[in-house]
Amino acid sequence: MYTVKEAASILEMSEHTIRYYTDCGLIPSLTRDKNKQRLFNQESMNWLKGIKILKECGMTIKEIKSYVSLSLQGDSTIEKRYQIFLNLKEIAYSQLEEAKDRVNFLENKVKHYEDIVSEKIADDTNPKKWSESEEE
Repeated sequence: MYTVKEAASILEMSEHTIRYYTDCGLIPSLTRDKNKQRLFNQESMNWLKGIKILKECGMTIKEIKSYVSLSLQGDSTIEKRYQIFLNLKEIAYSQLEEAKDRVNFLENKVKHYEDIVSEKIADDTNPKKWSESEEE
């Protein structure tokens, strides 16, 4: 059994986050000692690991709570859980494309600034220096 502090250290999460997740009811196998302190067995640690990954995938607490509920219902919800991950994958691919666009933009800007710094071209990046015809 692990305390909140031990679980936080093992899972590289903050104690506050772990307490928050337990308060949201996301750890169905959570137990408490005689002093009402949270205790985590291996199943509880597995839930925490899973929740951490789901949060990193962009799921909200509400969505995670729904996922936990589906998981507790067993094999009859496999199709629903599968659909959740298909949707998350689609979102991740969309975010990846957006990130690639940002990197491309930044690479172009860096190249442009390198040309300005090396005095190959004049500084045309400051809106204060743009003429009225360039604003259109």
